[in-house]
Amino acid sequence: MSLLGRLRGDGNGGVGLYVDGPNVFREEFDVDLDDLRAIADEYGRIAAARLYLDEHATPGLIQASEAHGFEVITTSGDVDVKLAVDATRAASEGRIDTLVIASRDTDFKPALEVAADRGCRTVAIAPGEYGRSDALSNTAHESHSLED
Repeated sequence: MSLLGRLRGDGNGGVGLYVDGPNVFREEFDVDLDDLRAIADEYGRIAAARLYLDEHATPGLIQASEAHGFEVITTSGDVDVKLAVDATRAASEGRIDTLVIASRDTDFKPALEVAADRGCRTVAIAPGEYGRSDALSNTAHESHSLED
C-alpha cells in the first residue's frame, strides 16, 4: 500500500490505541476510558486497545479497563519502555495503520516519529490541557485533549 493510502487509513491494519496508565490516570485528570476509545474510533476500526500499568495499579482499574475492552499490560519495569516498544513494533510490522498514544510524556515522541516514517497516521491524546505535551502534539499528525 502506498504511503498516502496508509496516511488516509485505507489499509486493513486498523487503529492501535496505546494508553500510558500512570501518566493518564492521575488525580488531577478525570479520564474516562470510553472517551479514549471514542477518539480512537474516529480513525477507524480499533485493532488493539492496550492500557499499560505498573505493579501498583489497583484491581478496580484493571477490572474496569478490561470491562471497557482494553488489554491490560502490567509491568514491574518501566511502563514507558514497554509501551514504546510495543507501539513501534506494531507500526513497523504494519499491524496498524494509525497509532494513537494517550499520554503526557514526551518519551513517546520517537515512537510517533517511527510510526509516521512507516506510513502510519499518528495521533496524540493528552489527558487534559494541563497535562498536554507540546512535543507529542507537535510530532503527531493530529492531537486531542480530553478537555476539548
